Amino acid sequence: MAKAKKTALRRWLAALLLVVMIAIGLGWWKARTWMPDRAHYPVQGAWIDEHDAPVDWRILHARGADFVYLTASEGPGRRDAAFASGLDAARAQGMQVGAVHVYDLCAPADAQAANFVTTVPRDAKLLPPAVVLDIDSRSCPDAPGEAALQSELTTFLNQMEMHAGKPAILMLSRGFESRYHLAAMIDRNIWVRQDLLVPGYAKRPWVMWTATSRLRTDAAPGPLRWVAVQP
Repeated sequence: MAKAKKTALRRWLAALLLVVMIAIGLGWWKARTWMPDRAHYPVQGAWIDEHDAPVDWRILHARGADFVYLTASEGPGRRDAAFASGLDAARAQGMQVGAVHVYDLCAPADAQAANFVTTVPRDAKLLPPAVVLDIDSRSCPDAPGEAALQSELTTFLNQMEMHAGKPAILMLSRGFESRYHLAAMIDRNIWVRQDLLVPGYAKRPWVMWTATSRLRTDAAPGPLRWVAVQP
């Protein structure tokens, strides 16, 4: 009798484990293909850089990308090799395009602005430029204090916005905002990032949200960063 009970318990545990594994598999698959509900976020797009290549822009648009933001420049000297071709290809598919600069907290603002303005054409049809603000211990092991950061960033934004002809969007990481509290300090639209769940770390309304950094589609060989716009 005891042996029969043990056998039944083992079978029950095996069945439970199978159910759990199936649930995990379905959850993993859903996370790879999930996009925000169009009923809540009707305008969506992608943030693309050279690491996503090759991108099939026709398929990307067909999968629901109304716009793309393309990384153009990083710090004072690096330029994204895919920016110019991506700009032309995305526009050919009828998508709006914006340019992204990845800001280096330790590099001079003037040099970073020069890198951006020589990479991105002066074009009124471009979306507002976006600035990635994150703490990177590799490129900037000794991050500046709040006052120094705000001074340099203001210089950079003034030059970027003069070139673009419109205010920039600040793409704030959770770690950066936790350290510098910039959302409350600088009057610019905010772009936040968090997979699957709407983040609240900016503590004020945002206009753009990187809702997932692991979207799998047939538009690119690897995962894409998918972005929703606040209606």
